[in-house]
Amino acid sequence: MMLAVHVMHDLRLIHTDLKPENILLVSSEYIKVPDYKFLSRSIKDGSYFKNLPKSSAIKLIDFGSTTFEHQDHSYVVSTRHYRAPEVILGLGWNYPCDMWSVGCILVELCSGEALFQTHENLEHLAMMERVLGPLPQHMIMRADHHAVKYFKRGARLDWPEGATSRESMRAVWKLPRLQNLVMQHVDHSAGDLIDLLQGLLRYEPGERLKAREALRHPFFNRNFGRVGYSL
Repeated sequence: MMLAVHVMHDLRLIHTDLKPENILLVSSEYIKVPDYKFLSRSIKDGSYFKNLPKSSAIKLIDFGSTTFEHQDHSYVVSTRHYRAPEVILGLGWNYPCDMWSVGCILVELCSGEALFQTHENLEHLAMMERVLGPLPQHMIMRADHHAVKYFKRGARLDWPEGATSRESMRAVWKLPRLQNLVMQHVDHSAGDLIDLLQGLLRYEPGERLKAREALRHPFFNRNFGRVGYSL
């Protein structure tokens, strides 16, 4: 996935809608392996097995909203759960919005659940702060006229005061910090994965890892060897 994004960005293309639904396995063949989480169940019902793809080869699809670097970037992009903070704040977007989406997808592959399960902007920003810490003041101060309503006197997120319901507040409060979330699901390479995700999920787009940089990260090199394609 990271290699596909790197190739796109090399071609000056921004996908703008990266999400699990747009990442397909090349082959539908699979093998059955024991699922040790359910070994206590009856062997007869077969539920202690899980299906694993024979091949990890994937294809990135759905280029309907893909945009060249030089084209208009004034509109909202990305499916809600994978939308970068600069898009929500109306600060404009570019290649880094894809990298934020990749970070969200990797967390989802790790935990089995979407990182930001939300349907409105204020709750989404509150979830980001819960998982990643406070939004940078300089980004808040530059938010466009549609986004300033999410902040108190332009300085602090209007949360939990602005929450629409108790359910919304609970949805935010139940989220752990990023490193704690990863540690719940990863036994080995947790440190490398956390460091990679922190680079992909940086608020400031200019400080976010580029695809080329991410492919050189120790998480990939230590676990998968040198990635192909000219970097």
